[in-house]
Amino acid sequence: MIQPRRRLAVLLWPIALGLLGAACDKIPDPQKERAAARPVLVAPVRFAHRAQTREFVASIRPRVETDQGFRVAGKVVKRPVDLGQRVKAGDILARLDEADLKLQKEQVDAEFAAARVALEQASADERRAVKLRQEGWTAQAALDRVRSAAQESRGRHQRASRALDLARNSLDYATLRADADGVVTQTFIEPGQVVAAGQAAVRVARMGELEAVVALPETFVAQAGAGEARLTLWANSAKSYRAKLRETSPSADPASRTFAARFSILDADSAVALGMSATLTIASSDAAPLASVPLSAVFNQGQGPALWKVDGEGRLTLTPVKVVRYETNTALVSGGVTEGDTIVILGVQKLDAGQTVRVVTQEAL
Repeated sequence: MIQPRRRLAVLLWPIALGLLGAACDKIPDPQKERAAARPVLVAPVRFAHRAQTREFVASIRPRVETDQGFRVAGKVVKRPVDLGQRVKAGDILARLDEADLKLQKEQVDAEFAAARVALEQASADERRAVKLRQEGWTAQAALDRVRSAAQESRGRHQRASRALDLARNSLDYATLRADADGVVTQTFIEPGQVVAAGQAAVRVARMGELEAVVALPETFVAQAGAGEARLTLWANSAKSYRAKLRETSPSADPASRTFAARFSILDADSAVALGMSATLTIASSDAAPLASVPLSAVFNQGQGPALWKVDGEGRLTLTPVKVVRYETNTALVSGGVTEGDTIVILGVQKLDAGQTVRVVTQEAL
C-alpha cells in the first residue's frame, strides 16, 4: 500500500509545481508592467509671443506724382526736358505754337479799345443829359434812354476786359511750367504733335516724401498696418529703413487679386532713389501667447485637433486644442494645454485614452 501511494505522490508532484507556478505568474509585478508599457516620445509645452514675418517686393515711388498738361489746345513746338531730368518750380516743360493765340489776343485788344471808347462817349452823353434835365431842357424819358445806353456800354466794356484777361491767360498757358520741384518720370508728347486741352504731356514726381509700393494678398491686408515694417534696398541689403503704412487700395486688382499698398519711408536718405527695387518685411506679433508643437503631435480623428497629455503616473489624456496657424514643421496652438504640460510628440495615432505609457524624452535618446 505504501508503494502505490508513493507512486501517486511522484505523479502528482509535477502537476502541483505547475499549478503553483501558474498562480505565481498571475500575481501583478509593477516593475514588469512598467517595463512592458508602450514607450512614447514626449516634450514640455512652452508658450511665447510668436511673430509672423512676411516679405514683399516693393518699388520706390514718390508720394505725389502729377501728369501735367496744357490748358489750351495747340501744336507742340518745343519740349526742353527729358526723362529723368530734375526741374524746379517754374521751369519750362514744353511750349505750344503761339501764333493763333497772339492773333486772338490782338482781336480782343481791339474789341476792348472799341468798348472803352464807346463807354467814354456814353458816359459823356449821360452827364450832358443829366445837366439838361436839371435845367428843364429835356424830358425824363430822354434821360432814361441815355442812361440805359451808358449802362449797356459799361457792360460791354467789362465783357471786353474779361475777354482780354482770358486771352492773356491762354497765351500764357501755351508755355507749360513745372508747378513744383521734382523729377520728370514720363513724357507723352513730342515736338510737332497736336495736343488737346488737358491732355497729359509730362509726368513730374515731386521731390518730397518717398514711398514703397507693394501688392498685398487679401489674407494679409488687415494685418499689414499692425506689424513693424522695414524696407531693404536690393542695391544695399546691409541697411534697412523704417516704414509705415499710409494707404491701402479699397479694391483689389482685377488681374492679380491683390491690394496696392503704399508705405511711407520714415528715415529715407540720399541712397533711396525713385524706381529702385526693395524688399518690404512686415513682422506682426500675435496678441496672445501661443504654444509651438510639432506637427506630429497634433491628433485628429474627425472631431478636431487634439494633443495627448501625459500625467505624472504615465496615463494619457486626449485634450482638444485650437490650431491658430500651421507653419513648416510646427503648429501654433492655444487652449487645452498650459505651460509645462507634457505632451506626446510622436506616434500619437497608436495611443488610446487612459493608456499607461513609458515616458521618453529627447535628451534620453
